[in-house]
Amino acid sequence: MKNQYIQLVPADLSLAEQVVCYYTRNRDFLEAFEPVRREELFLLEYQQAVLKKEMAEYEARTAFRFYIMSLEQSSKMIGIIGLNNVVWGAFCSAFLGYKLDKDFVNRGYMSAAVGMLTTYAFEELGLHRIEANVMPKNKASLRVLEKNQFINEGISKYYLNINGVWEDHIHMVKINYAMH
Repeated sequence: MKNQYIQLVPADLSLAEQVVCYYTRNRDFLEAFEPVRREELFLLEYQQAVLKKEMAEYEARTAFRFYIMSLEQSSKMIGIIGLNNVVWGAFCSAFLGYKLDKDFVNRGYMSAAVGMLTTYAFEELGLHRIEANVMPKNKASLRVLEKNQFINEGISKYYLNINGVWEDHIHMVKINYAMH
């Protein structure tokens, strides 16, 4: 999937070095938004194992991870986006997760990526619902979801352990009304 600025590339072993570089570049920036990470996150072997797992989940249709590449900067990896914990059957739902390189925030890249992945989820996969959970203080992420017509369904108290603290999250949802 691509537009004139970015391309969403599915997980592949060839991306391992770029993933390590991405996490290394953004180590301090991502700390405020993610669980405490172990040092192995920054190792090539670890990222190769993660990519293998993501490829298997893609094949099993339980998760769909994509790497955001900048078409303006020689296919530089600038972020990660995915549909996680996909449940089929009567639920047809997934959780949306994403992160962006510190040098590319507030430029519309993530809004575009979320739009592209939402279209894929609804039109190609046939999902009915996408859920995203965001800390109230993460205003940029909330703006991304609002621009993509996600609606606020309320607060989940002490929802995720982020950087060692149980944080409340705003529960944002987008429904595929074409399925009704």
